[in-house]
Amino acid sequence: MSPPTPRFACSRVAALPGAVLAAIILAGCAAAPGTAQPAASALALPRTRAERTDYRETSSYADVMSFLDSLRALGAPISVSELARSPMGKAVPLVVASRPVVRTPAEARRLGRPVVYVQANIHAGEVEGKEAVLALLRDWSFGARPNVLDSLVLVMVPIYNSDGNDKLAPQARNRGAQNGPEMIGERPNGAGLDLNRDYVKAEAPETVGALAAFAAWTPDVFMDLHTTNGSYHGYALTYSPSLHPAAPLAPFTADTLLPEIRRRMKAKHGFEVFPYGNFTGANGRESLAADLKSGWATYEHKQRYGTNYVGLRGAVSILSEAYSHDPFARRVASTRAFVQEILSYVAEDRPRILRRVAAGVAAATFTGARRADIPIRGRFTSRPDTQPVLVERLDRVADTTQLTEPGVPRGLRRSGVITAQRMPVIDRFEAALTRTPSPYGYAIEGDWPRARELLAAHGVAFRPLAAPASVTLREFVVDSVVASGRPFQGHREMSVQGRWRDATRTLAAGTVIVAAGTPQDLVALLLLDPESDDGLLTWNVFDTALAKGAVAPVVRLTAPIR
Repeated sequence: MSPPTPRFACSRVAALPGAVLAAIILAGCAAAPGTAQPAASALALPRTRAERTDYRETSSYADVMSFLDSLRALGAPISVSELARSPMGKAVPLVVASRPVVRTPAEARRLGRPVVYVQANIHAGEVEGKEAVLALLRDWSFGARPNVLDSLVLVMVPIYNSDGNDKLAPQARNRGAQNGPEMIGERPNGAGLDLNRDYVKAEAPETVGALAAFAAWTPDVFMDLHTTNGSYHGYALTYSPSLHPAAPLAPFTADTLLPEIRRRMKAKHGFEVFPYGNFTGANGRESLAADLKSGWATYEHKQRYGTNYVGLRGAVSILSEAYSHDPFARRVASTRAFVQEILSYVAEDRPRILRRVAAGVAAATFTGARRADIPIRGRFTSRPDTQPVLVERLDRVADTTQLTEPGVPRGLRRSGVITAQRMPVIDRFEAALTRTPSPYGYAIEGDWPRARELLAAHGVAFRPLAAPASVTLREFVVDSVVASGRPFQGHREMSVQGRWRDATRTLAAGTVIVAAGTPQDLVALLLLDPESDDGLLTWNVFDTALAKGAVAPVVRLTAPIR
């Protein structure tokens, strides 16, 4: 169902250009007390395609761009620029919303407000975030009362996977475990890449654009809006902080911020929400029809995922997963409420959020005094909590070929019976291997142009040695090399085992030096350490140097270069 068209406060729009002001007045600008209310007209605020079709359809790329153009024409306090150019040539829009209007990162910094980056549609069949973000932009822009635009700077990417969005096919093909819409886009981008596995290797132009936006806007809070595709549970939405055990603000996000949002979602909106996961048994994901569930487990901790990655930059980072088996309209409503409550929370306590993020950035910066070990490999926590989890029972039907509802496997039907079952909830990770960061940084020996490209994309500062230099260092000697058994995203992931040893030698002129002491130190460590479970070595950047007995190209400096 479409929400009522918001009314305008005339005082807010009185200074707009005449034609725009006339359109807004015709759309329903609230009259002054004691005066007649202007009649509504066809020149009302724009509605999303989902709203116009009673949630039977989702917005195309052209719909999104037209909607944003309409907001700008009506005087919305937004600026629109290009995040990236997609593989199929579409301009991926980056929208900045704030009162006063903000067009550049410098203007945002001068306001001194938290910057919140909200991204939707990274998997283009997961369409709820796209529709929710567009409607929120409209309602915030023309609402009668102050809202988050008066307290925050919002950087929003409503249609991140612009190519995949328009590769429409039936829901049963593109999103087999989802309840509509009937026609939706596909998961990969125009080059066939899963954009939410690309944040280390950065092969997609969308990823390169996003990394540049993170560097420019330095968001304090990041939200990535998705939709589940698996278990049947009793939650309208599930969520996650950055799961990497090195993410500085993951404990605050998981244990303070998100529990409060969970309380608000139920009290204010009637939505049950819970940490993201799927029902899982000893052999992986549990049978949908199993009456008793063995456990609830989240996804990987690796930094190839956007939410995990941004948390390593010191920010508050949050994943949102609407419940794929809910009707489309309810999925949009739960996503919309979740985004609103997160932003309201940040707006209510701006100084404390900014102080926490400053502490997170400091924790990601390695100074000479820092000696704390950093997790570079992770594993599921060995001490999960046991909690009640809401489970929906699925019933079998006599006709195993019968489709009872879109997204439900044939031969099964939803019972609507939801019970709470106590089970282990594995929603966080612990260190499997740690590294003490070098206060002097790293060197990359040899000519590795792709490594330099990726360091630059991630905002990691480096410089070539101008002349040969004798240095003390620790080098990694490879004992074994393991390649993944099958390709993933066009790569065979690599891992190595070996040992570190002390050495002294002369580095050649041109050797890349990555110095410590910047906010990207934590990201640099996880990209460069040979034993990182999701670094440059993982993604084949250094393959030609990997062999038993070889020294890995990345070495750790143990003293300043003189």
